[in-house]
Amino acid sequence: MKVSFLGLGVMGYPMAGHLANAGFEVRVFNRNQQKAIDWSQRFSGHAAMTIAECVADADVVLMCVGNDDDVRSITLGQHGALSAMKPNAMLVDHTTTSAELARELAQVAKEQGISFMDAPVSGGQAGAENGQLTIMCGGEQTLFEKLQPVFAAYGRSAIRMGEVGQGQSAKMVNQICIAGILNGLSEGLLLAEKAGLDVPTMIACLKNGAAGSWQMENRAISMAENRFDFGFAIDWMIKDLQFCLDEAERHGLSLPMTEATAQRYRDLSAQGLGRMDTSVLIKALRD
Repeated sequence: MKVSFLGLGVMGYPMAGHLANAGFEVRVFNRNQQKAIDWSQRFSGHAAMTIAECVADADVVLMCVGNDDDVRSITLGQHGALSAMKPNAMLVDHTTTSAELARELAQVAKEQGISFMDAPVSGGQAGAENGQLTIMCGGEQTLFEKLQPVFAAYGRSAIRMGEVGQGQSAKMVNQICIAGILNGLSEGLLLAEKAGLDVPTMIACLKNGAAGSWQMENRAISMAENRFDFGFAIDWMIKDLQFCLDEAERHGLSLPMTEATAQRYRDLSAQGLGRMDTSVLIKALRD
């Protein structure tokens, strides 16, 4: 199976590497061409200089870029991937986008005889590097089944959530849950500091109980130590939470915790902290 990967950021670079290591014939494209060349030298794959060159013969085209506009720029139009892909190929978007964009791409792809699946991921950079991502998929069951060998290269779990757009909806729920956990963890750590608790000892005690979470195990100590220069940037979380709020508005829902968290992140970004990990939320509450 010939696989192409568009976008070699902190997620796409290792994901494409896992595909190469799994034995797929992989072509990659990145707007920073040197990064694609570096990838091809590290893995047994080919760096394409244009999107058309990258996707022309691919059975599966995967992409993981920044936002809706980035996805549109590399898929639509005269120089986009959809215009160069062969009939009956499969296009998979691992970017976290709006559900509306997923449905838009699916319609354009269908008109050109191409299958489309939205498949945002969770697990962060560490999950991508370790091949342990959770993949939330929206699309036809038959397409989902065909893509299982691809997803297995970098995913711990791939679940079909429903039709196109439902993968993105599931990712919205994922981000809301993370926001809630970080709010609770931040407030808990602030109380722990005031009460004089030793944070590592407390985490060792709590992490295996009902309060345990990935965020507690991987972020609590660094939060207590005011270390945030790693991980999932809050500028990306601001984008993701806005998708959640927009989708909630379409359904007539109010999400007060999500709105409050998004505003705290906006304030932190305005202070120049936009590239800090989402766990920097504690700074907004501490200050």
